[in-house]
Amino acid sequence: MEFKEMLTINVEINGDSVADTIPSSMLLSTFLRENQNLTGVHRGCESVKCGACTVEIDGVVVKSCNVLAVQADNKAITTIEGVGSRTELHPIQESFWKNNGMQCGFCTPGFVMTTRQLLNENADMTQEEIAKEISGHICRCTGYTKIIESIEDAAATMEDK
Repeated sequence: MEFKEMLTINVEINGDSVADTIPSSMLLSTFLRENQNLTGVHRGCESVKCGACTVEIDGVVVKSCNVLAVQADNKAITTIEGVGSRTELHPIQESFWKNNGMQCGFCTPGFVMTTRQLLNENADMTQEEIAKEISGHICRCTGYTKIIESIEDAAATMEDK
């Protein structure tokens, strides 16, 4: 017999307050995708290697496959659905689109979430620094050149605003 302790968590997701009762062992990625229908949180490796599940918790980028949902209790979560809008892309999303920084798009939400934090911390990075900072993400399609160019363009675009 399997015992699952159920806990109620209260979180803010993309600006909306959410309360939900969940198993204490539920991963944040599962909670966001299955309970909240936020399918931009992708599950690739489920072992912290690919970065497709990246979200922000209280402004800090985390891989949600490595966080229990209960650890986000009373915190603010931002997913890719909370970046930009259906009618207006965030400058980072715009840069990825404009510079072909994506192909299949599976990894793109994770790259966008990480780029937001990177550019908030240092918008003046070299290509080598960007490559190092995004090394926790895997893209099987682009070869990373277009992703790095997209991040450079986003930094310049955001600097102009």
